[in-house]
Amino acid sequence: MTTETSQKTIKALLSHATAKIGRFEASILLGHVLQKPREYLIAHDDEIVNDLAITTFNMLVDTRLEGMPVPYLTGRQEFFGRYFTVTSDVLIPRPDTEVLIEQALLVTPPRAHVLEMGTGSGCIAVTLKLQNPGLTVTATDRSPDALAVAQANAKDLAADITFAQGSWYEAVPEEQTFDVICSNPPYIHRNDHHLKGLVYEPQEALTDFEDGLSCLREIVRGAPKHLKLGGWLLVEHGYDQGQAVRQLFTDAGFAAVRTVKDYGDNDRLTMGRIPA
Repeated sequence: MTTETSQKTIKALLSHATAKIGRFEASILLGHVLQKPREYLIAHDDEIVNDLAITTFNMLVDTRLEGMPVPYLTGRQEFFGRYFTVTSDVLIPRPDTEVLIEQALLVTPPRAHVLEMGTGSGCIAVTLKLQNPGLTVTATDRSPDALAVAQANAKDLAADITFAQGSWYEAVPEEQTFDVICSNPPYIHRNDHHLKGLVYEPQEALTDFEDGLSCLREIVRGAPKHLKLGGWLLVEHGYDQGQAVRQLFTDAGFAAVRTVKDYGDNDRLTMGRIPA
């Protein structure tokens, strides 16, 4: 193998990119370009990569260096063991949101009607339906572009879900009630420094451009009208908002109010039940 060809092997490409973005992300991007799993890259690291693939890979690495998240470069993100299509119109699903799935499944009856608001990629609604096929799931979002992504994911993963467009409860009939309502709404404070690192994601899905609690207030205050007796509301929120959100639940008449921590031991989810 000549020096020139040795620089075109999987091993050489990964080594060069690892110095820029780390081996894990380099492997994801090269696997995406070659349409091969990570195990293949390891077992065939002496394989020569064609020039077009090398150019594409290098372009993705440079774009990642500029700050573009890897899921937007590959067009997909894993969530609860399944891959979801993601575009710049939706947030990238995060592992901490899996806590919402786990808690919702604990309190949701087998044949319940679930409403998920602000669905984005659809990862919550689709996952709930697939984990509990007996559920009837309605998912909403005010963004038609986000809904299109969610609908595509539901179709690709064979999840039978009803979709509706609108802002929070405006998307469902006024008289309709549900056994469970859940949401991961925009909750980042407009001045939170974390927003600076999230510029590639849709800002309106991250922040309310206010104190971070305005969407949560609207969701919690409107929930009793749309929940059946004994029904549950679950909302994701920021690590420093647990106390404030619990107060919103209590003020709205919820019982059994509690905040659940995420995998990093931060307050992440508050839930409560309409007294029967």
